[in-house]
Amino acid sequence: MWDTLEVTHEGTNDMKRERKHTLIQEYEMFRMLKGESISEVQKRFTHTVNHLMSLGKIFDKEELNIKILKCLDRSWQPKVTVISESKDLTSLTTASLFGKLREHELEMNRLNVQESEDKHVRNIALKVAKNKNKQDSSDESEGETLSLLSKKFSKFLKRNRNKESNKERYENKKTSDFNHNNYTCFGCGEQGHMKAECPNKEGKEKKSSKKGK
Repeated sequence: MWDTLEVTHEGTNDMKRERKHTLIQEYEMFRMLKGESISEVQKRFTHTVNHLMSLGKIFDKEELNIKILKCLDRSWQPKVTVISESKDLTSLTTASLFGKLREHELEMNRLNVQESEDKHVRNIALKVAKNKNKQDSSDESEGETLSLLSKKFSKFLKRNRNKESNKERYENKKTSDFNHNNYTCFGCGEQGHMKAECPNKEGKEKKSSKKGK
C-alpha cells in the first residue's frame, strides 16, 4: 500500500529523474522576465528550487545567491555590484537577499514617480511660458495697432479742424466780399450800393429821356 501511494503521488524513479532533469534545466535557464517585479522573480525562483530540493537536489547559500544576482537584467547591475562587494554571499539567506532587492525596487519606483511628476510640472511651466509670450506678443501687436489708429485719428481731427478753419475764413471773406458798403454804383458813382439798387436811377433815367426827346 505504501509503495502504491508513493508511486501515485511521486511517480516512479524514471519519472522522478526526468522531472529532476527538467527542473535543473529550468533552474539553469532562469532569467528575470521583462517588466517582472522582484516579488514575481522570487515566487518563480522559490518554486523551482523547492521542487528540486524535494527531488534530492542540494544547494548552498552562496550558489543560490549568485544565481539570483545573475538572473537580474541590466538595470539591476549597479545594485548587484554593490551587494556582491559589500555582503558575504556565503552567509546571506535568499530571503534576506530578495528583501534588499525589494527595498531597492521601491526606492527606484519612488524616484521614477518623482521624476515623472517633475517632468510634468516642467512641461506645464513651459506651456505657461509659451502662452505668456504669445499673449505679450499679441498685446504688443494690439498696442501698435491702437497707436497707429490714434495717430490716424489725430491726423483726421487735424484735417477737419483745418477744413473748418478754411471754411470760416472763406465764409468771412465771402461775407465781406458781398458787403454792399464795399461796392461802388456804376450808375451814379456813389458807394454803398450797386447799380441795380441805385436810388438815383429813376432821376437819371428821366433826365436821359428828356435829353433824348
